[in-house]
Amino acid sequence: MISVSVDLGGRRYDVAIGTGARRLLSQVLPRAVQQVAVVTQEGIGFDVEPGVPVRRFEVADGERAKSLSSVEELCRGFARAGLARSDAVVAVGGGVVSDVAGFAAAVYLRGVPHVNVATTLLAQVDAAIGGKTGVNLEEGKNLVGAFWQPVAVLCDTDALESLPAREWTSGRGEMAKCAFLGKLLDRPSNHPWSGDEGSWLHELPLEEQIARCVAIKAAAVSVDEREGDRRMLLNYGHTMAHALEGSLMRAGGDCDVRHGEALSVGLMFAALLARRLGRIDDDRVALHRKLLDSFELPTELPPGVSARTLVKFMTRDKKARHDLTLVLDGPDGVEVVPGVPQTDMLGTLVEMGCAP
Repeated sequence: MISVSVDLGGRRYDVAIGTGARRLLSQVLPRAVQQVAVVTQEGIGFDVEPGVPVRRFEVADGERAKSLSSVEELCRGFARAGLARSDAVVAVGGGVVSDVAGFAAAVYLRGVPHVNVATTLLAQVDAAIGGKTGVNLEEGKNLVGAFWQPVAVLCDTDALESLPAREWTSGRGEMAKCAFLGKLLDRPSNHPWSGDEGSWLHELPLEEQIARCVAIKAAAVSVDEREGDRRMLLNYGHTMAHALEGSLMRAGGDCDVRHGEALSVGLMFAALLARRLGRIDDDRVALHRKLLDSFELPTELPPGVSARTLVKFMTRDKKARHDLTLVLDGPDGVEVVPGVPQTDMLGTLVEMGCAP
């Protein structure tokens, strides 16, 4: 079992990673808890034993479940169950579950403790850690939410044994992002920043791969909990990814692109845009493509998306300060870049084969 701490000054919590991590639930719950609301999805079938009475709630599958109506339904269920402020919410599932359950925990009775039991690779390396909770609007992804830190995160690698192939791909999208954020930690001595990012991740056992990604996120969250500065680096590739997901959902039906797949395309977009702006050269773009290929991730936009529609969604990104602010690679590594010209973004999308 590997433990990584998220240190928030006077507050801290641990992320436990390994086989059987879910069995630690009764140990990490606050002592005052007398009842637990377990929020999960149909078909997850990953049982937890908190050691106190349990009320089970389910949310629907897919990004459409990340809605204010889902949060209202959960909160009304908590009220009917008599959940007190001293009790707890336990999210058992992937990123959708931790986002929705965490937001419900943040707003019910103005905040009750919650624990994330992450059952997907995406949740274990990213979504369940850091306290960002929220839901979508038709106008964009994650536009309504709250910073509400869990009291613990349990990443049980047993849950990954039955993970579908596309869910592995989704998680690897976040792992690929982490490969370019190694400067948030001391990198392995045999892996200079100018070298082949990501190669060291492939060489580690799965538990250590997850722990390395968690440590990178913890390093950013610990110094910038509410995403005012350094934590923005964790959004590398996400501006485009969220725009792609939002535009596909707006077009009708659920989004058939997994978050990690959209993120991979977003990382490629960010690299091409950085080259267009003169921040990086062809070799650095080739390194992005090589890394994404090594993770077997997509780098092309799906057919039928509009460049202007994507840019419209990007203007609503949470990092935007009445401008187009993106996280881009550069001579000193990945950093926040405000005031990116819209014409360059449109040009990059057309370069990727997107319709104007």
